[in-house]
Amino acid sequence: MGKRNDTQLTEFILMGLSSNRQPLFFVLFLIIYIITLMGNMIIILTITLEAQLHSPMYLFLRSLSLTEIFYISVTVPRMLRDFLQLDKTISFLGCATQLYFFCFLGTTECFLLAFMAYDRFVAICHPLHYMTIMTKAKCFELSLGSWLTGILLSLIQISYVFSLPFCSSNIIDHVFCDILPVVRLACADTFANEIAILMYGSLVILLPFLLILVSYIHIIATVLKIPSGAGRKKTFSTCGSHLTSVSLFYGTATIVYLKTKSTRTYIGTKIIALLYIVFIPMLNPLIYSLRNTLIKNAIKNVKKTIVTFS
Repeated sequence: MGKRNDTQLTEFILMGLSSNRQPLFFVLFLIIYIITLMGNMIIILTITLEAQLHSPMYLFLRSLSLTEIFYISVTVPRMLRDFLQLDKTISFLGCATQLYFFCFLGTTECFLLAFMAYDRFVAICHPLHYMTIMTKAKCFELSLGSWLTGILLSLIQISYVFSLPFCSSNIIDHVFCDILPVVRLACADTFANEIAILMYGSLVILLPFLLILVSYIHIIATVLKIPSGAGRKKTFSTCGSHLTSVSLFYGTATIVYLKTKSTRTYIGTKIIALLYIVFIPMLNPLIYSLRNTLIKNAIKNVKKTIVTFS
């Protein structure tokens, strides 16, 4: 047997989107990034300034928008840089940092979406007790819990991944330092790591999803008991935006992370990745604002206030 090169790698190379249309990609993703930042900042500003939106449902939405801003900022600025430069290297520490914040913020979003479903469950199934159960303090505790859970779970997972030896290929065939492509580069048996990734994905994807599923089973059962069709539609309409957001986020995350994967990354995986790291954060402000009359009116009021003072 040949002697293995045990020199630890100090940098990786991100392949990104291999194409001769890099300037076009730069313009497209820059526009998407700006729209995402502006959309989520408008949501945050509107909920903060409008007292009528200081209910748990909208406070959770504000936390979600803040998470989306950080979430897209972990990957897209680096992608924009790579579209314009031939040198696509990223340091070992830089890759670990990007992957940590990506996992941390993704985990936070999973739990935030679950707590938003719980909020709708309490509002629809226990309306008389809603104000005593879902207080502002409880909303803050659940939001903070989502962030702390993301911080701790991701720290454990990333520490485990980057304790592996990396001493052979340093080419990451992806648009960012995602966990599975990084693990595949390790010059060691990664079976245990792939199982750990599967367990981590099950915990941060399946557990919140089960909470969402149970919440909506109870919500649907309660809505079906409402005698009038108009009443059923009005009650369930408050869940429409959340259901759309959950379907988009969990659909793409499940396809990518709830399986072990030893084969090489292919273009389909990159496209799916772009959906949940770029396009969904852009769509969420539109989903929640276009389907919610209260938010649309509040945005108009905030706009009028800003114009008046300027």
